[in-house]
Amino acid sequence: MEQRTRTRSKFKLVGPKEVGYNVKQVDLFLEQARAYFLNADTQDRSITSHDVRTASFDAAKGGYSAQAVDAAMDRIEDEFVLREKELLIAAKGEKAWMMKIGKTASVLRARLHRPDGERFRRPSKRNAQSYDTYDVDMLCRELLVYIEDNGELSVDVVRRAVFAPAKGYDGYEESQVDAFLDKVVELMAAIDPLPGK
Repeated sequence: MEQRTRTRSKFKLVGPKEVGYNVKQVDLFLEQARAYFLNADTQDRSITSHDVRTASFDAAKGGYSAQAVDAAMDRIEDEFVLREKELLIAAKGEKAWMMKIGKTASVLRARLHRPDGERFRRPSKRNAQSYDTYDVDMLCRELLVYIEDNGELSVDVVRRAVFAPAKGYDGYEESQVDAFLDKVVELMAAIDPLPGK
């Protein structure tokens, strides 16, 4: 039975004692995403690139390799972003798409221009887990060069960014940084063409 499951798997499975992503949850999400992508007029709730980017799966022993699933989700998100761009341009013209990109870039740029140590709020609780300000600010400086000077920075660098932990007021509030980087990924995925496109 185990062998049959493994041969039908969409992704590599981790060892039986290792922790990966819940297979059923991953398969269900990908089936729904594929069905919507192939038929945008489906009666089901629409799935957006944001839904793909923020999807999460429970941990499960013997589940799918997180690395393999994450890489696939990145590719799927890129395809959804491209589809959303094409649909918006078809409905409202290229100017509407450029205005959307410009508005997002303007909001992000305003925060990126803040001084080091002041870009994000600090946690209100003294012992709350937070992100190291130096690490976050270093990425923000790279993002500013990317946005304003056409700097070279891969969206995957932002997707996989890891910051040293801090405690309370010594760091930036994690939820605010995460929400900001979510918008950055949205912008970068929209700007940078897909490989081979």
